[in-house]
Amino acid sequence: MKAGFRAAARAFRQFSTTQSNGTRGRPMASFAMSASRIAGTATAASAAVGVTLGAKGTISCKPQSRKTSSTASTPTLQPFHLAVPVHDLGKAKAFYGDIMQLTEGRSSASWQDYSLFGHQFVCHCVGKEYRAKDYFNPVDSDNVPVPHFGVCLSVDEFHALAGRLQAAGISFIIEPHLRFEGQAGEQYTMFFKDPSGNSLEFKAMTNPDNLFAKAGTY
Repeated sequence: MKAGFRAAARAFRQFSTTQSNGTRGRPMASFAMSASRIAGTATAASAAVGVTLGAKGTISCKPQSRKTSSTASTPTLQPFHLAVPVHDLGKAKAFYGDIMQLTEGRSSASWQDYSLFGHQFVCHCVGKEYRAKDYFNPVDSDNVPVPHFGVCLSVDEFHALAGRLQAAGISFIIEPHLRFEGQAGEQYTMFFKDPSGNSLEFKAMTNPDNLFAKAGTY
């Protein structure tokens, strides 16, 4: 870019000299050839700094937006990691692997690793006596078990999972239904337990953009 500007300056000085001497012809042709050679470089240089060269020598400037890659401009949600205690790995595998159809990853004699819709979920066997203890909190007229975990799904994924659970005869703490109807937080939800008593909730926002919306009465 700097080389293009230097070439333009030399050509302009030559042009100015020939005009002051009153000469024409070859010097003018030489200037035209030099200008032609640097035209591409000058155009690229002016574009890079946001300068527009007008037909009559006018110059206009405008700020240039900085280009970023799609990965830089669009943040990627990182997968979370969750580990829960279970009392029986065989029953955990039948529930999470067979019924919920989660893909099993690394496993050992004392734990199992699953992909929970792209998140890392691990079952750790802590003893035959373990059963999760429940606390409850009212949400939209339902007594919600606490603690609980799950994933925010699409509406289609939610209904597909609910269908698999119903077909397997899984008992629901809170049946699949629509809550906060008509509000920004409108969502499908369902609660159920794994064989060790751990409570799960899966939900689906009818408008995913409203996942963290505050508007409404709750």
